[in-house]
Amino acid sequence: MRGVRRARGVHGGEGRAPTRLGGVLSRLSRPRVLALCGAPALALFAVAALAPLPYVLAQPGSTANVLGEDKGEPVITITGAPVRETTGELLMTTIVATGPSVDIDLGQVVDAWFRTDRAVMPKEAVYPTGDTDAEIEKHNAAEMEQSQETAVDAALGHLGRSPDQVKVDLNLADIGGPSAGLLFSLGIVDKLDGDGSGGGLTGGRTIAGTGTITSDGDVGPVGGVPLKTQAARRDGATVFLVPEEECAQARAEKPEGLRLVPVTTLKDAVRALVALERKSGKVPSC
Repeated sequence: MRGVRRARGVHGGEGRAPTRLGGVLSRLSRPRVLALCGAPALALFAVAALAPLPYVLAQPGSTANVLGEDKGEPVITITGAPVRETTGELLMTTIVATGPSVDIDLGQVVDAWFRTDRAVMPKEAVYPTGDTDAEIEKHNAAEMEQSQETAVDAALGHLGRSPDQVKVDLNLADIGGPSAGLLFSLGIVDKLDGDGSGGGLTGGRTIAGTGTITSDGDVGPVGGVPLKTQAARRDGATVFLVPEEECAQARAEKPEGLRLVPVTTLKDAVRALVALERKSGKVPSC
């Protein structure tokens, strides 16, 4: 009984419980003791594994040839000026990400962490707090519309054409965001002027890329570049135009057989493609 009383003095009246538990544990084998003690930890781990985490999972998405058609309609339609016959492809690239209402658990995060064709990103870095799926879709559609307008301005400005004389309509359904700006501009330039000497910008190749664009022709970063390079290579691209400040990201997980060309302006991109097409001049590399 002295042992019990000492335990009561230390534990504030809970002395008898440890004594009884010790007796029970002493009669159990070591594996059964470990199992008994580990059960709460496993239960906590299971709860953590199933609890939603504030992350978004992304993977390579679709590509679209801006020189071609989308759902039976030309992606780029130009009136008010002669239009060239183009060859090759200019692919804009996308990623697919889980929506803000989708719950991501620990198992999915761990799985994606060890895969090169997946990315884990903080939800707040991708979606504004509190926005619904419908609000995100509306926001992305607005960004795409703005991107198309600035892409037209950048292309016509690069060529010295007046928007009062040349009308450009862009049609690309089910894709949102501003990252196709550079490729839209290049498509317009290729259709109106090509390489400026009767040839095209692609040289018959499949060229892919990404990047926002301003009306002045400046190219900006977009995010998700490693996943976009995978989508590009999957769909046959051998050259990828990447915003210069995202070169390191693109290079870190570059698919085999894909050449990375950094650009900071529309002029840079046109110059690089012309050099590739003519197989002359310096072409920058990441």
